[in-house]
Amino acid sequence: MSRTRTFIGIDIGDGVRGNAVSLQEALAKTGADVKWVTPESMHLTLLFLGEVDDRELHPVCKAVQAVAAGEPPFTLHVSGVGAFPTPRRPKVLWAGVTTGADALQRLNAALEEKMLDLGCYRTEERGYTPHLTLGRVKGEADGLTVAPELQKRLTWNGGRVPVGEILVYSSSMERDGPVYTVIGRAPLTGSPT
Repeated sequence: MSRTRTFIGIDIGDGVRGNAVSLQEALAKTGADVKWVTPESMHLTLLFLGEVDDRELHPVCKAVQAVAAGEPPFTLHVSGVGAFPTPRRPKVLWAGVTTGADALQRLNAALEEKMLDLGCYRTEERGYTPHLTLGRVKGEADGLTVAPELQKRLTWNGGRVPVGEILVYSSSMERDGPVYTVIGRAPLTGSPT
């Protein structure tokens, strides 16, 4: 039985991607040891499924299409920066979402419900926070080095991107890091309210 590491997400577009790379470059000047997300791997995760039986991938894609059919296209504004667990002790550096965060929350909730029904998802204890991961800090001292630079960029503007589809990705670990491949597309076709 073969399994595929799978998640559901949204592409961020070339404009936001370019701005995020510029932000990474500015933060990298601190000298902190950070594993930066590559430009081609940048995305917004809606739901991480983990290892999914390959026989379930088609039903997963169909369920994502059903959810997408209920949500109209929308615009995301990627702005602000933060970190998990906290900006003062960062481990994961991220860019936030302002406009469009409500649509992402709705999609996350609807996808979670569908995936629970399929039996290929377990509810996460932490709530969903829409974000674009920029990098992972290697050590505590590196987090303390980059934290002041995060504080200077709380109002960073990454730009806007129209969202017209949800993507289902597979994730494989290669020597240089994870490689994400789109294995399903679901257009947002709901009517605006």
